[in-house]
Amino acid sequence: MNNRVVLDTNVIISAAISSLGNPAKIIGLVSDGIITMYYSNEILSEYEEVLSRERFGFSSEKQNATIELISETGILIDPEQSIIQIPDMDDIIFYDVAKSANAILVTGNIKHYPDDDLIMTPAEFLKSVNEE
Repeated sequence: MNNRVVLDTNVIISAAISSLGNPAKIIGLVSDGIITMYYSNEILSEYEEVLSRERFGFSSEKQNATIELISETGILIDPEQSIIQIPDMDDIIFYDVAKSANAILVTGNIKHYPDDDLIMTPAEFLKSVNEE
């Protein structure tokens, strides 16, 4: 099992919205130290910006707790910049961290990324964890 992950923002937001879904299960594995999350300063900034969007209605306590969990349990890296083109170039920061950390990129938006074995949906990732 590859126990290294990079979580796309949609996974973080989904986990913050509902404690019952696959994204929340993945955050639980991160919190329990079973898997290791990797991120960059750019990713952390995106998490902070999206968590603070009014439409989600997250309290500042929830926003702070989420960012604190990531910064305290995750590993901050400065990834190598790739030169590939992906459908949504704003998401290249996640792809670069995953490639640099040899981690699985977990996302609800597979179509935003190239066809790569390192990219999985939350359900696919949990299935891979449970099969080990």
